[in-house]
Amino acid sequence: MRRTLFNEDHEAFRETLRAFIEAEVVPVYDEWLAAGQAPRDFYYKLAELGVFGIKVDEEYGGAGIDSYKFEAVLYEETARAGVSFGGSGVHVLLGLPYIKLLATDEQKKRYLPKFVAGEEMWAIAMTEPGTGSDLAGMKTTAKLSEDGTHYVLNGAKTFITGGVHADRMIVCARTSAPTAEDRRHGISLFVVDTKAEGYSVGRKLDKLGLKTSDTAELAFVDVKVPVEDLLGEENKGFYYLGHNLASERWGIAYGAYAQAKAAIRFAKDYVQQRTVFGQPVAAFQNTKFELAACQAEVDAAEAVADRATEALDAGELTPAEAASAKLFCTEVAHRVIDRCLQLHGGYGFMNEYPIARLYADNRVNRIYGGTSEIMKTIIAKDMGL
Repeated sequence: MRRTLFNEDHEAFRETLRAFIEAEVVPVYDEWLAAGQAPRDFYYKLAELGVFGIKVDEEYGGAGIDSYKFEAVLYEETARAGVSFGGSGVHVLLGLPYIKLLATDEQKKRYLPKFVAGEEMWAIAMTEPGTGSDLAGMKTTAKLSEDGTHYVLNGAKTFITGGVHADRMIVCARTSAPTAEDRRHGISLFVVDTKAEGYSVGRKLDKLGLKTSDTAELAFVDVKVPVEDLLGEENKGFYYLGHNLASERWGIAYGAYAQAKAAIRFAKDYVQQRTVFGQPVAAFQNTKFELAACQAEVDAAEAVADRATEALDAGELTPAEAASAKLFCTEVAHRVIDRCLQLHGGYGFMNEYPIARLYADNRVNRIYGGTSEIMKTIIAKDMGL
């Protein structure tokens, strides 16, 4: 079946991006893995490439293209090369939608030019120790000062991707207590300067996978946040989070599909080169059947990912549809990557092979952005169950 998601502009971007990855990422990727993060200077290179400004209006230095398809190309090309762009993904996929949806004109003038240029990297802090996917249970507070000029932020966050390099952090905090009728009430969003007094980055977390992504613990002790940096209206933060979770879950779904597609490429190359019992591994019927089954699953995941992308671009991707796409694509990727690693035999367990790193990187897809169990709950609720 002919794929219709991309046009000539997307394919031209793909060629540019592929050349960039080969020149700027592949030669130094092992150094990034050893360091546990991509270097901060790399994000300036992404900015020069135009990656951060694709969906930003031209008046703020962007290209003004209101589409997620260029991000889809990025997911495919990084997966194809067996690399990642560190924690920069949250900058665009998570940070930008909140700015575009909630920021005032004055805030956009302050935030977006530096966002596009990579001078200020953004991330978002939702998860707290002990709460996990239960965002309504957050304990971090932001209390308005007596003179009304600033909020005082106190609390802690964990599992914050991009937390080490971030210059601006969107922090979710309670400005009011939950009500008996609605425990989600009272959450607000704030744009916090990470250099503010009382803001601290704790451990850079040592993860199973995503080794080049800086993930950290954060702490806030009497951090003063100017009222001008309240994002949106007070106490409506949970609604805003729900609104933007669809795009976040699309990103995880599409990334998982891209990883599964890449896994087949890695496995196919390996079994054609590896010889056992006097013939290539690819010559065995089991190998052919395994890869054929994987290809069929990836074809289905591609259709789901493409459909979700079109719906997201049209502003029609519902929370339940996003949950369904995330659940399906991440589960497919789990099965496909595992089977492709098996075809590598013992070498699949060696980190020098991209399939091993992909196996570790992929595992979190069924956890972050809402666990698979949470996705099933959302889908079942939408079914009236």
